Formats: sequence, structure tokens, C-alpha cells
Amino acid sequence: MPLAPRLWAPFARGVDLVLPAEGTRTPLRPEQDGWWTSDTPLAHGTDYTFSLDGGDPRPDPRAAWLPDGVHGPARVFDTDRFTWTDDGWSGVDVRGAVTYELHVGTFTPQGTLAAAAERLEHLVQLGVDVVELLPVAAFNGHHGWGYDGVALYAVHEPYGGPAALQAFVDAAHAHGLAVCLDVVHNHLGPSGNYLNELGPYFTDAHSTPWGDAINLDGPGSEHVRRWICDSVLRWARDFHVDAFRLDAVHALRDDSPRHVLAQLSDEVGELAVALGHPIGLVAESDLNDVVSLATTDDGGWGMTGQWADDVHHAIHALVTGERHGYYVDFGSPETLRTALTRVFVHDGSMSTFRGEPWGAPVPDDVDGHRFVAFDANHDQVGNRALGDRPSSRLDPGGQAAQAALVLLSPFSPLLFMGEEWGATTPWLYFTDHPEPELAAAVREGRTREFGGHGWADLYGHDVEVPDPQDPATFAASVLDWDEPARPGHARLLEWYRVLVALRRAVPDLGSGDRSRTSLDVHPVPDGGDGPWHGALVLHRGDARVVVNLAHTPAAVPVPVRRPVEVVADWAGGVVRPPGGAGEPLVVEVPARAVVVLA
Repeated sequence: MPLAPRLWAPFARGVDLVLPAEGTRTPLRPEQDGWWTSDTPLAHGTDYTFSLDGGDPRPDPRAAWLPDGVHGPARVFDTDRFTWTDDGWSGVDVRGAVTYELHVGTFTPQGTLAAAAERLEHLVQLGVDVVELLPVAAFNGHHGWGYDGVALYAVHEPYGGPAALQAFVDAAHAHGLAVCLDVVHNHLGPSGNYLNELGPYFTDAHSTPWGDAINLDGPGSEHVRRWICDSVLRWARDFHVDAFRLDAVHALRDDSPRHVLAQLSDEVGELAVALGHPIGLVAESDLNDVVSLATTDDGGWGMTGQWADDVHHAIHALVTGERHGYYVDFGSPETLRTALTRVFVHDGSMSTFRGEPWGAPVPDDVDGHRFVAFDANHDQVGNRALGDRPSSRLDPGGQAAQAALVLLSPFSPLLFMGEEWGATTPWLYFTDHPEPELAAAVREGRTREFGGHGWADLYGHDVEVPDPQDPATFAASVLDWDEPARPGHARLLEWYRVLVALRRAVPDLGSGDRSRTSLDVHPVPDGGDGPWHGALVLHRGDARVVVNLAHTPAAVPVPVRRPVEVVADWAGGVVRPPGGAGEPLVVEVPARAVVVLA
């Protein structure tokens, strides 16, 4: 349908609608609260911009289509032109689902949504439920992570633009896969960000690591909040997106009586009822506080779930032996036990990395499925100085152990693209800023940022952070799709498929019941530093996951309440029956191996 251009620009004394193809400028009509409206509807495909007080043309901050980039004109996009084939789609509850995180630009050599859609069958065979796309909002340059986007309503043109996203979602639904968008509301990138010219989108009353905060509680904030909430509602309604991962919500500084996330949660809930299927909201939060999960009636933010970084840190530090930076408080099996049963390791205790007490306990009645756990994601790989994945430092047994601890935990597991076959390609921090000054600032800032994470201890004092602006940095991060068929990679891929299938086949292994989760620890004295050596027995109801991280075979006592059998193993294993009444059975586990009993 035609678009009637409308703009919130309370700082302007006058606003013109500029149509570049026609060379015309037409004044907009002022309305209340700083809004300006055109009485002339524009057809699909029409390019337009706004001029404030006779100034340079600016794109629409609610533009759906920016074919010439974030500095160019907006183009009208009629979402109703697409013919959907997902009438029978009933949605996916993200709680307990297996999510697969991918970056469109590096998931395939083509780097487009259309090319990513051709790989959906791989995800179906893996057993994935939800495909999570790293941010697709338009940003300046051709390639980047997407977290410096400046257009919340537009799809990055090199990915294929808005029509390509509709086609991708429709194809995913045809494969039985839900689609989650990673959206960034806590800051905008510097290039193509013209919001300060329009109105009070930002405030100096709060600050974030990226500068002034988004104005969520000051004068004019009701319109800024509307801009954010409307963007999410539009993705769900017009693009059929099923869920949203909300980036760094701790940086959404909001002292108003009703937090913007509570507003968003209630509005999304109403839309979900109208559409007849769930819409998930998953928060990335550094607060270690379940305020994000509490209902809005109870003063919470009403999120469906939230990321659990402490679970990642506990698994990663134990298996790899890394203790630098924010891993300093992690690495022991006791810490892993805390993470697997209580979620937050820092639940009011001292955080050495932060230098202060941090977090609050998770109430016992909060289901584990409300938390997203992983052994790799875009941050935990890409924010390493060399973008190296766990596969670069771990043997296959170590990778298999990490996979078992995540996929058979009481949490909702997330996989990072390529993890499932032990991809050897790094995933680096890459940018494509055309402005020389910005490019230089990014290079310097990235190097300075890494100085506080202890990378020299890991890589050596001569570590050199790859230049984010070097095209080779981006090229090195593209997945190699020849790898999954190679013997070692194929074996790991099949292990992931088996573990995902077990979550569905064995109710105890797919449960979010933390009260029926515990961890037995059997250390192996080796007198050395580095990764912990020994065996772990993860209790999941009546199922058991036996993990031997030692480099020698282990005979591991495994208490069980009822008869069990081996349902999966990495590198074999033998079960010896109990020697007498009341005694545990014994599992003989090869070195660096996993045995699953159910």
C-alpha cells in the first residue's frame, strides 16, 4: 500500500519532503508534539528524503529500505507485496528450543539472506528450532558485525534488503524453523546517524560504553520509546519474525516508572495473541538479575528468556584452563556446579573482574529454560584478539565435552555457526568504515580494548590484533562449507546431531528442572596447571552424562535410581553393573570421552 510520509522532528521549524527523481520539495504539515505529515502518499519504489529547515536531505529514521546506504534516500517498501506461504505456521516457544546463531555476511561465501536460506536444510538435519540472525539493520559500509546499525527499520542492502528478509523467514517457516532477530536499541553507530538533528533521541543524563544513552525517560522520550517498540512490532507483524534477541539491555538506562522493556513486553504480548502464536523476547543482560524475567505485573520486564554468560564462562574456563580477563573467577568444577544448578555464579558475590559484588540469586522456581547457554557465540569468539574458536585450542574430546555440557544442560542451548563441525575458520572483528577518521578510531579502540582482557597472557606479549578494516580480516571469517564433509568434522557434526536428538527423545535431558540437576566431581591428581583433569557426572533427573576430561581412562562411579543404558558415547565406554546392593554402577570411560546414560 502507498506510504504517507511522516516524521517526528521537534527540533525543526519546517520540514520538506524531497523526491530526488522528480526534483521536488514539498512542505510537510505540522502536527502536535513535533510531528510532520505529508498529504501525498508515495507508491512502492519511490525514493524520498526529508529536509529540515532547508538543510541537506536526510533519510527517514523509520525507513524500511535504504538501497543506496544509510546516507542515501529512503525507498518506499510495501510489505504487502510479498506472498506468504506460512499460513499454517504456529510458531515456536524459544524456552527450551535449540537456537543457531549466524551472521548473514559470513555464513556463506555470498553473504546474503538468499544464500543463507539455501543452507536451512543443514539446520533442520542438525535439529535446530530457531535461527537467530545477527543484526541486519542497515549500517554504513558493506560488511560488519551489524552492532553499529543506524536504521532500526531497514535491512542492510548487501544482505538483500527487506524483500530478502521476508523470503528468508518464509523459507525458514517452510522448514519448520523459527526466526529470531538480534536487535540493538541501546546505541546507534556513528556513521549515518542523523537522529540528533531531528529531536531528543539521546540524553546526557545517562551514559553507556558507546556514549550518550538513548533517551528513554527524559522530555520527548515517549516518542523515542514508540520508535523502538514500533520497530519490533513491525518486524513481527510485517516480516513474520518469531523472536528477538535484545542486545545489552543493561545499557537501556531508564528511570521512568515503567521500563521500556516492560512496555515492549506488554505490547508484543498483545500482538502475539492477535497473531495466534508466540513471540519471544530474549535479553542479553550483564546484570545477573532476574528482573528481566519477572512479569510486568510484578515490576519486572517480562522477557521470555535471557542469556547466561556465567554458564559459558564456567564451562569454557574449566575445559580450556583459561583464567584471563573475566574468566578469573571461573575454572573450577565447583564453579561449574554452581552455574549448572543456580545459573549465576556471581549472585551477590564479589566479581574480581568488575571489582565489586555483583548479581542476585535466581529463585528456585525459575525454570532453566528461561536461560540461554552456549559454549561459543559471536561475542565469545569475535571478541577474542584473534577471533579463534574453541576448536583451535581443544582436541575433539574437549569439544565433544563442551557440547554435551551445553546441549544436555537444563538451559536453552545456543550454537554459533560452524561450531557443530568444529569450524577452523576464525570469526574476527571486522569493519568497513569508508570514513578514514572513523576507521582509524576503530583500529585504535579495538587494540586499546583488548589491553584490558589479558590477551597477552593467552597469546603472548607480541600478539597483534588483526586490522578490522583489512578486507582479509573479513574474508578469513567466512565459513568453509567443505569442512563438514571431512572426516574429523563429520564425526563432531554427527555428535551434535545425536545430542540434540537426545534432548527430544529423553525427557530428563530436555527438562529445564534445575532441582533435578546436580554434578558429581571426580578429580584426577596430575599436579599440573591449566585445564582441570578429572571426571564429571551430570545428573539430569534419572539420566546421567559422564564426562572424562582427563588424558587417561577413568572408572567413574555413577549412582542411579533405576536401570539405565548407554544412549550415546564419544569414543566408547563400558558400563559395569553395581557390585552389590546400594552400590553405584561403574562406567569405564576412555580418555577425553563422554558417555550418556538414560
